[in-house]
Order: sequence, then C-alpha cells, then structure tokens
Amino acid sequence: MEYRSLPDMLRTNANRFKDKAAMLIKRGDRWEEITYTEFGEKVRLIAEGLVSLGIEKGDKVALLSENRPEWSMSDFGIQAAGAIVVPVYPTLISKQIEYILRNSNAKFVIVSNEEQAEKVIPLLNNIEILAKVIVMDGEEKSGNENVSSFDELLESGKQYRKNNENWYHESVDKIDKMEVMTIIYTSGTTGDPKGVLLSHNNFMSNIEGVLKPIPLSESDTFLSFLPLSHVFERMAGNFVPYALGSTVAFAESIEKVAENMGEVHPTVMTSVPRLYEKMYTKINIAVEAGSPIKKKLFRWAFKVGDEMGKAEKAGNVSAGLKFKHGIASKLVFSKLKTRMGGKLRFFISGGAPLSQEIGEFFSMAGITIIECYGLTETSPGITAGVAGDVVFGTVGPPLHNVEVKISGDGEILTRGPHVMVGYHDNEEATNEIIDGEGWLHTGDIGEFDEGGRLKITDRKKNILVTAGGKNIAPAPIENMLITSPIIEQVMLIGDRRKFISAVIAPDFDNLKALAEKRGITTSSNEELVSNPEVYKIMEEELDKLLKDISNYERVKKFLMIPRLLTIEDGEITPSMKIKRKVIIEKFAGQIDALYLD
Repeated sequence: MEYRSLPDMLRTNANRFKDKAAMLIKRGDRWEEITYTEFGEKVRLIAEGLVSLGIEKGDKVALLSENRPEWSMSDFGIQAAGAIVVPVYPTLISKQIEYILRNSNAKFVIVSNEEQAEKVIPLLNNIEILAKVIVMDGEEKSGNENVSSFDELLESGKQYRKNNENWYHESVDKIDKMEVMTIIYTSGTTGDPKGVLLSHNNFMSNIEGVLKPIPLSESDTFLSFLPLSHVFERMAGNFVPYALGSTVAFAESIEKVAENMGEVHPTVMTSVPRLYEKMYTKINIAVEAGSPIKKKLFRWAFKVGDEMGKAEKAGNVSAGLKFKHGIASKLVFSKLKTRMGGKLRFFISGGAPLSQEIGEFFSMAGITIIECYGLTETSPGITAGVAGDVVFGTVGPPLHNVEVKISGDGEILTRGPHVMVGYHDNEEATNEIIDGEGWLHTGDIGEFDEGGRLKITDRKKNILVTAGGKNIAPAPIENMLITSPIIEQVMLIGDRRKFISAVIAPDFDNLKALAEKRGITTSSNEELVSNPEVYKIMEEELDKLLKDISNYERVKKFLMIPRLLTIEDGEITPSMKIKRKVIIEKFAGQIDALYLD
C-alpha cells in the first residue's frame, strides 16, 4: 500500500471517490448515504476541532460509542490530529472504563450519548489528566464546562481552519507509519486488560496481507454490526473497506441484522461464529417444524450440495449433477440466499474458532464462510482462508507478509509487520509474549495440514489434563455441542478432575418447546433447568452429539444454569469468548457438587 498512514489513506480516497457512498445509516425508515467527500470533511473538522481544544501529538483520546458513522469519523479524526485512539467497549461499566482511561492517560473522551456520558463525567474529578468529554448526540445539558457536544467540536474545527488552512494536511503528512496509532485494551479472559500498542504500519501491512487471499473491491458493500471497539471489526469492517473505496452500512443493532441484510443487500459481512451458529440453528428448527416433504427436499438439496462441492474440488462435475444442483439451488438454496440479502459473496469469520460442521453446512448451500485467525496483538490477521479454496476445520494459510511456525510444544508463533509495538507501560508482559528473535507467542496450540493451512487445536492454557493424565482440548468438543438447537453457551470443565463435565446455558425457548412436546411444563428458567426430566433431554442430546469421540472426552455430568452468560457480568468477552476462570469461580460450589460421588 502506498499510503503514509491511515489518515493519509482516508484523505486520498475521500478525494478519489468523492460522491460515492462511504457509509449507509438508517434514519427512520430510510437508509441515507454519507459520501466519501462528507466523510473526509468530517474527519478533517474533528481533527481541527481537537487541536483547537488543546490536543497535541501523542495525546490519548478515548472513543466510547456504539457503531455509527461518527465512530469511524472520530477514529480517523483523532489519528489525523496526531493523537492516539483508545477505543472503549460501550458495554463496559464505569469502573472498567475508569481503569482504561487511567491506564492509558486519556486526555479527552468522545462518547455517543447521555447514557455513556453519565459513566464518564464523574471521572473528570477522579482522573487528573482527563480534561474533556465530548458527546455525539444532541446538545450538551450537564452544565459542566468540561463537557461539550459533537456539534461544538465541529464548529471549533471550522473556526480553527480560518486561520490555519494548511494545518490538517501538514499534520497528516507528518505522521510516521511506525508511530503508535491506537491502544486497544484486550478484553482478557484473565486479570486486568492490557493495552496493546498498534501502529499505522501494523494495520496497513495487515490490509495488504488480507487482500491477497480475499478478493474485495470498491464495489463491495459491508454490513457492520460487530463492535468497532474490537480489533477484528475495526480492521475488517472499517479500515479495509475505506482502503478500497467500498461502502459500509451500519446495522441498527444485532437484533436487526437479519432485517438489515434484506434492506442493504450486503456483499460481504464479518462476524464472530455466534452469528453463524444462530443462523444454523434457526434454519434447522424451521426445517424440523415443516412437513415431511419439506424435510425430505431440504435433506436431498444438502446432499446434492455436498456432492457438488466435492465434484468441483476434484474438477469433475457431471451434467447430471449440474442439473440436480440447479434444482436444489432453485428450490432451497436461493431462498436461504434471499434471506441474506441476495447479493452476499461471502461471510468472513474471526474472533473464535468456527465449527467445521457449520462451515460445511453453509458451503453446501453455496454460501462461503472464509475463516481468519489472529489476535489483538497481531492487528489482528495472521492467517486467512483463500477464497475458492476454503478447507473447514482450518483457518487458512499464513498471510503472504507474515511468518508462522509451530514451537516444540505445539504453540503457534508469528513474526512480521503485523506484530504489536508492545503492551502500554508493561515491558514485563511484552517480553513474556515476544521473544528475543521477534516471535510472538500466541498462546494457541495448532498444526499445519498438508496444504500449508493452519489448524487451531485450542488455547494452550485451556488444555484440560484430567486426574487420569488425559490431555483434552475443550474447543473442538464445545464446537460440536454448540451446533445443538437447545444449547446456547457451553464450557467444559475437567482440569485435574476425574472426568469431563460442563456448564451449559441452554437456548431456553427451544429447550422449553422440546420439554412441552414431552409433556413437561415449567414456569421459569430456574424450574426448567432443575427439572430431572429436562436434564435427561439434555443428557440425550450430549450423548448423540458426542457419540463419535473417545469415552474419556465425553461429558459425564453437567450443570445447566438458568440464564445466559453476559458481557455486563464479566462472564464473556465482547467477542463472545467465555471467561473460563470467572465461570469456574462463580459456579465453584455447583461444579464441585458434580464430582462429589
């Protein structure tokens, strides 16, 4: 890439694509366009406004907001001012936000609305360096002189430009690509989050790396719904589209993703596996509820889809198979594709391992999921599936501009321009993860297949060693279980224990419906999960799903909990990974009880 920095990239493409839609946002019942020219102008005004209010090169500005156009505008605007962006998840509570603002030495915070402002305004008195809160929505009503509105920020920018016409271009031109651009706090499944320092070059090298295996272009429309505070969406759903001149549509909410897909007709979507798991469950439940003919047709179509996939890989598609596949496409697959907007070229999956079964299921219907792998510390891409050569159960080969090797104990190591600058104010932790030769130790266990594609087995620290000395990787087993329509979340237990057990948060609607079919009525989730007959239903489901694995890997006992694990309660990360240590501590008594006899 020929850009000096990310703001230089945005400035160049704002001039190049001018009246093309950079963003789509739903206001009322209408989707409105924001052109590249308007996007570029807002970025410039934000940068000018920030510097007029006292932001200097290297200062930290936090960004606490849900996904919306102003998020991206502020991101590029803060960078263009030479400052460092500190994204903060909008789901965090005030105490967690305080830790990040204090640790990063944030000088300003840009927040989305009054609700987010209320979490931060009290911190103006607690954190000495924190000087200003800027609120995107509406007028500022707090009466606090250190709190102002987004419109006031833009107006400050306009006034500043009158006497400093060339400042913006000079500021962008001065940015060195090796400079730290952002501090992203890992959601961390253990301990306090660490601030990952990433440079412009980290991201730009990663953009260049992913565009080789994944054919994206300016004609693509992305639907963005994962939090932009997460490195995966910020890179794949924000920096990549704007590097290409593509359009980004902002989903109204996670609940409205399906509806929004039908309205904006995206060609590309990035998501964590949970979306695909939910879609898979929904499709299968709809089929099971259908007539015997509908079930038969569905199974036949997927059998044909499977045959077609294998024949295409072997380069041997017969005329008869082609004819059958045409019928399957018309009667079954086209309906699924229409639900996804009708123009989808592929999904991109990251953030956690995708179940092989779910990847293959969508592939049979002609819907491709390209799986990528990486960490916050690697900006994030390390590997990516190659369009047209996706092998499920793997995360694709390493990007062409990164190195990957497997250490003696099976750990995945990586080196290259994607590796972070280090952890903010934490040299000890930096030296623990990056060795003297520049190899970053991912903490993941993996291996290469014969085609050079990486296969992730599990997290190194998640490997369960039973009391009998058996080593068990929980992720593949959890991925088998998550395909069940009655399981929403699952976590295996068994380290230094006699056998494998599990904590299960059921899909309450589906489990309740199945229980009622068997004549079991319950009035609450608590009653549902404590009913012995319901326990038997879940036990049957586990036995069915795990019948093909070794006896010592199977779940012998389990605890069903009466609610879903949440980000707000600190039980899962924003990318939907379960915090194992937190769950083991929270349910310690009930887990211990599983092993009493």
